[in-house]
Parts: sequence; C-alpha cells; structure tokens
Amino acid sequence: MNILVTGGLGFIGSHTIVELIKNKHKVIIIDNLVNSKIEILDKLFQIIGIKPIFYQIDVTDEQALEPIFTKHKIDGVIHFAGLKAVGESVELPLTYYYNNLVSTMVLSKLCLKYNVNKFVFSSSATVYGDNKVPFKEDMDLLSTTNPYGETKAMSERILTDVANANPNFSVSLLRYFNPVGAHESGLIGEAPNGIPNNLMPYVTQVAKGKLKQLRVFGNDYDTVDGTGVRDYIHVVDLAEGHVKAIEKLTEGVHIYNLGTGNGTSVLQLVQAFEKANNINVPYKIVDRRPGDIASCYADASKAERELGWKAKKSIVDMCKDAWKINLLLNKLKNIA
Repeated sequence: MNILVTGGLGFIGSHTIVELIKNKHKVIIIDNLVNSKIEILDKLFQIIGIKPIFYQIDVTDEQALEPIFTKHKIDGVIHFAGLKAVGESVELPLTYYYNNLVSTMVLSKLCLKYNVNKFVFSSSATVYGDNKVPFKEDMDLLSTTNPYGETKAMSERILTDVANANPNFSVSLLRYFNPVGAHESGLIGEAPNGIPNNLMPYVTQVAKGKLKQLRVFGNDYDTVDGTGVRDYIHVVDLAEGHVKAIEKLTEGVHIYNLGTGNGTSVLQLVQAFEKANNINVPYKIVDRRPGDIASCYADASKAERELGWKAKKSIVDMCKDAWKINLLLNKLKNIA
C-alpha cells in the first residue's frame, strides 16, 4: 500500500515508518517539525536504505495538504500528527483543541474527497479518563482529565461519525499507553525538542547529567508505592501494531488498546532503568501534575485476538534501548 503518515518524523511515527517499509509498503511523510527533527530522514535511510518522500507541512493547512492527495495515489493514512503533552494542554487548551481537532477534520475531508478509505488514528489511553483498570475497549468513556485527552476523545467521535456516514470509510482507533525505548540501532528514539514532557526522556537526561534530578509528580496516589502507574510499551512493539492495524483494516470502526497489560510505577521504572544500565538517577518528589490519574494500564487481548498483535519486549528492553540512543547521540556529538 501507499500510506500517508502524518507526524512521521516523530518518536512513534519514525519507528512506524521503519516497520511499514520492512513490510513492503511505500510511505509519504508529512511533519511540521514542531516536535521532531529533519535529521530523522537521514537516520531512516541508514536503517532501511530508503529515503521516504517528505513534505514539511502543517496538517491543519488544507490548502498545503491537498496537493499531496492530487500528486500521489494514497491507499491509507496513519495520523500521528498532534500536540501531546498532558501538562501543557492544561496551560494551552485552545492551542491543543485547534491543532489536534482541525488536523483530524482536514485529513478526513481530503480522504473522502480523494477516495482514501483506510484511516488509522493515533489515539490514547487518556480517553478512558479515571476509569477502573485495566482499561477495556468496550468501557463507557468517562470525562477525560485534561484537554489533550479530550482532543483524542473528540477526534475519535469525529472519525466514528465520518465512518458511519460513509460506509466505505474504514477507521482503526488505536488507544495506546506509554511508549518508551528506541530502535535497536540506536539511531532513532525519543529525543524531544526542549525540556521533555514524558518520563523516559526525562530519566535519560538526568542519567547523563543534563538535568540535575528527576521530578516525580506525586507520591500519594493509591498505588503500589504512591507514584503514578502506567503501562509502558516498547515503541517498536507499538509500531508493529500500527502496521497490523492498517493491513487488517476492514469496513467500519475498530478500537484497539495497544499496551502490555502490565502497570509499572514511576519509581519502579526508575529502579529498572538504574539496574538495566548500572547508572544512578537522582529524583525528588514534587506536587501532583494537573490532569494526571493514579493508574493506567491496558487489557490488550482484543488486539491479540483480532490483529494477531502482542507486545513482546520487556521493561528492561525499554530501559536499555532508551539509554542506548542517548549514548550514541553523545558519541556523535563528541566526534563532531
């Protein structure tokens, strides 16, 4: 298939590009580089031997996006592009609502216009709100606890309504949990612009001395050690799930959790990282972060049953691979 991937130079998008090409698909990448780097294109070439077609475009810009649909025969879309920081979304709700919802609507409109009938959406476990764990796809969705999660829930509703009104339009909503790790080559991984919002890149920056200590947001949750519990999934496992989703997509709307099914607390992750890499990660407890919930982990049995997908990599694999990319980046900087 010829697959358009929005946000394709980002953390999850770039790993999915690798897996798509490994599975003989052709890709067209769109990314505005707000939270990614153009250098990822060269790194993708080093990994897969192919430099994908790339357009630096904001997906909210319909006039800029439409010529791509006229120039290329597109069979399906995987939509990653979007702002993704929970805390920032609380501070900048209008920015998040505009960017994340308009991009989904513009893409849907162009897919219908140009008869692109396969659409895989990068959703999130945040749509479950403060529901009872483990989260299951058939749960009633409670009110989300932050604007980021609300944009994902609203995008799901938009795509579901579009599919219901257009029977040929098939949608897969992938609700995934907390991606970490990196490609085994160490060439691509989670390297956000500026101060990281997600836990693992924060841990690695503390480990290499770029940041003094890790801030742990709250230690009074009803969890094993008082810190937040999340379902951490290796980004390569997650990328493989996207390939399965678009390859097996049939008519209608399909919802899948992509997670390991296991909850790991913040302190447990820190301890696993320290043990896996033989390095100390100092931390301090600070106030809870607005919009966070105590526990979030998946029941991923539906994806295994219907897509033949299951997460394979362990929390140790995730910690080792996340550290590997940072060691390689430091080595390259020293050579330069």
